[in-house]
Amino acid sequence: MSYSPHSIRNICLLGHGGNGKTTLVESFLHMTGAIARMGKTTDGSTVCDYDPEEIKRQISISAAVAPVEYNGCKINVLDAPGNFDFAGEVAECLSVADAGVLVCAAKGGLSVGTERAWRLLDERKMPRIVYISKMDEDNIDFNSAFDTLRECFGKSVAPLVVPIWDENKKVTGVVDVLHKRAFEPAGNKRKEIPIPADKVDVINEIYDQLMESVAETSEEFMEKFFGGEAFTYAEIMQGLRAGVKDCSMVPVVCGSALNGLGTLMLLDIIVDLLPDPLEGVPPTGVNKDGEREEFITSQGAVPAAFVFKTVADQYGKFSFIKVLSGDITSDMTLVNATTGQMEKLGRLYIMKGKKSEEVKELLCGDIGAIGKMDKVKTGDTLCDARKFIKLDPIPFAEPNFSRAIAPKTRGQEDKIAAGLGRLNEEDPTFTVVNNAETHQMVVTTAGDIQMDVLVNKLKSRFNVEVELSEPRVAYREKIRKSVSKQGRHKKQTGGSGQFGDVWIRFEPCESESLEFCEEVVGGAVPKNFFPAVEKGLREACVHGVLAGYPMVNLKATLYDGSYHPVDSSEIAFKTAAQLAYKAALPEASPVLLEPVGELKVTVPDNYMGDVLGDLNKRRGRVMDMQPIGGGQQVITAEAPMAELMTYAIDLRAMTQSRGSFTLHFVRYEECPGPAQEKAIAAAKAMAEE
Repeated sequence: MSYSPHSIRNICLLGHGGNGKTTLVESFLHMTGAIARMGKTTDGSTVCDYDPEEIKRQISISAAVAPVEYNGCKINVLDAPGNFDFAGEVAECLSVADAGVLVCAAKGGLSVGTERAWRLLDERKMPRIVYISKMDEDNIDFNSAFDTLRECFGKSVAPLVVPIWDENKKVTGVVDVLHKRAFEPAGNKRKEIPIPADKVDVINEIYDQLMESVAETSEEFMEKFFGGEAFTYAEIMQGLRAGVKDCSMVPVVCGSALNGLGTLMLLDIIVDLLPDPLEGVPPTGVNKDGEREEFITSQGAVPAAFVFKTVADQYGKFSFIKVLSGDITSDMTLVNATTGQMEKLGRLYIMKGKKSEEVKELLCGDIGAIGKMDKVKTGDTLCDARKFIKLDPIPFAEPNFSRAIAPKTRGQEDKIAAGLGRLNEEDPTFTVVNNAETHQMVVTTAGDIQMDVLVNKLKSRFNVEVELSEPRVAYREKIRKSVSKQGRHKKQTGGSGQFGDVWIRFEPCESESLEFCEEVVGGAVPKNFFPAVEKGLREACVHGVLAGYPMVNLKATLYDGSYHPVDSSEIAFKTAAQLAYKAALPEASPVLLEPVGELKVTVPDNYMGDVLGDLNKRRGRVMDMQPIGGGQQVITAEAPMAELMTYAIDLRAMTQSRGSFTLHFVRYEECPGPAQEKAIAAAKAMAEE
């Protein structure tokens, strides 16, 4: 069945891991008759968690799409992972969702996942609903959970549902405040029951508050409200939709996905109050003239679609898209605005978890997938050449947890690189760098769980086992005083021998690469041997004398020497220069230089003391502290990169996952004594291995 944009809702389920998002999708599908029985995350039978890693860990790792058909409306539910290592999947979902549903548990207080999800929706000015889950559990307290939401997020949070509980404080039903009707679950339906007498006053009070919220959405409604006139149902819905759209109102619903309590009421509110694709926040991008503009979703315009996710597994390669304007059909040719290449579209599908259903077209506002688009990547815009637009890329957070990766069996480096390349198509949030200086392949992810998932996928999908280790730090060496030394290479082997003799002055300078000069007078060293001397020194500078790291800030001046008219050669003078280098530098006060990075740490105010104390232990220097609102500060500091190898994990532990950071290399600095000794010992141990 085809749905017009007015009958489509694209929603993203957000919240802390373990709060029941995937189970809520199962409840949606079961209550609407799409599946005969609900799956469980514990036995790996849910629609959205189908990857072997998800089944093994019992957490969502990858975003999944599940279309729910309800009351003549198609709700594309995007189930996003709650674990922070997979925040990139959340960013993908939010790039195409028109609203968010925050799923938070009825007990345990406000989780950090809910706080972060709220902040993400705020950044995008995206409408939202809060769903308080797991109301069937013992010792839950809806009032406490709601009060916590109000305290944290303000008065915009408004309840549309009130739970009913029995004498044992067990929730047995819910009351729809707007329609003043009460329900209890009955299989995959709901059964209407009388409103308990003790709830009537509470419901009337909340209803009156909702009418005040409706009145505040327009001057006309305000006059009507103060004139004592009652709003019509159409006016109430118009006012509530307006409040939800501009985020001045956030409806709160409660229920239990396991027994279906409140599920249909949540679907009603999604259909009635959340915006359709034509009303969502328009994406922005760059047109063919390089000018920024908003892209208005339009049903009658030329076709355009945004690729927000790629899946390349045993089921084939699918490019997940949201149709932004016009209608998309298979075999249509569109331009990829990222590459400029024309792309002929493959077969089109509606995805439900891992299952795909082929369709002839995807209409404006809908979410689907295109099969076998090898050159299309996540973040690409497919558009008609007549209306060129390149939409902004998905704002992925910078990964900052690095590990060196190597095969357990020698010779499988190419296999690792190929496997990581394929996995990177699906998950563009991690990076892979071949560090020529340390001779290591370094993978950088959001955290240790994402890293572990990559390792397991390399083994299961590409049959290559790997080992992880801490990446080596790329130190440098330099000298601090001037020293002159002779380098003399003389070798007689019978017949023509080898002879080269140089005097070279080594001194510190500003240039990172070797600065070579000559001050030879009287032809003590013929000019044709100068390049050989320079070449010998440049080769020697690759390895310093302290720990074998590259030598920088070095000036070498050839000022004297001697030669033999027969035995002197380029190789002899090259060797002589290297002998001078090895003799001089240990006496020139060599020192190790360590890479220093600029760290920008965003943390809530109440963790400032712990974070600052930890930075001091890491030899960090705090340069600046700036409040950014919302009770958060950005600390700018400089610290040695060697001290920050585990910072991603340590900061998460220190701040209960509320802190985040970025790290960029800025310069090299002299390494203090104890740190230098430790680095030299490590380099020698590595050389011995």
